[in-house]
Amino acid sequence: MTSLDKPTQDTEQDARAVTEAALFEAFGGVRGMVETVLPGLLFVTIYTINKDLHLSAIAALAVSLLLVVVRLVMRDTVKHAFSGVFGVAFGVVFAMMTGNAKDFYLPGMLYTLGLGLAYIITTLCGVPLIGLILGPVFKENLSWRTRNPGRKKAYAKASWAWGLILLAKCAVLFPLYWWADTTQLGWVLIALKIPPFLLAVWLTWVFLAKAPAPIDVFAEMEAEEKAAEERAAQERTAQERTAAAGSEPNAGRHRREA
Repeated sequence: MTSLDKPTQDTEQDARAVTEAALFEAFGGVRGMVETVLPGLLFVTIYTINKDLHLSAIAALAVSLLLVVVRLVMRDTVKHAFSGVFGVAFGVVFAMMTGNAKDFYLPGMLYTLGLGLAYIITTLCGVPLIGLILGPVFKENLSWRTRNPGRKKAYAKASWAWGLILLAKCAVLFPLYWWADTTQLGWVLIALKIPPFLLAVWLTWVFLAKAPAPIDVFAEMEAEEKAAEERAAQERTAQERTAAAGSEPNAGRHRREA
């Protein structure tokens, strides 16, 4: 290894580490996955045992609320836990209104379908959704759209991956919603919670790890503000020196007249 190779490799490793940390933050990591899976797993387990819709729904909602409380007590971010509560709450309302236990899963399935379409449509419109999600995490906001074409291309590839994976998941789940019973649908849905998600996250990491580094727009703004403050300070200093230089001849003349 030459002295020129090592900095390049260090830079690539740093970029990959930043990407991994950003993905972990954006998608919640292991804890976020547990909070996503646990309520549905509890629902289908209880319903498989006793076929009691009300008990299954209440247990799923209770564990979702408990996860939020744990986050609040630990003063941790609650966005993933709250999203789980809303999803479970909608499922409980649907199932209670219709009396059909399978409707507990319907809001989540519709959300997955809508999200898959959103990834595809936003990419076709030139604003890939994964870039809108991860841009603030990488502190680049929307700079990738006009200033970093290589990164925009990576976001487009990742959004295509997310969209196609989610639509493929829907292609499995919606026929089961019509033809399978509640327990069959529930266990298949639980089985399809994590693997497609991990595949999409891994592909996103692969695409972004090879992309150009993000442009830190926050650092740029801070640098611009600092430069503006320095220019203002220099101008004030120059004005003070000019004023002082102009007052010295007058002071000498007053002394001579005295």
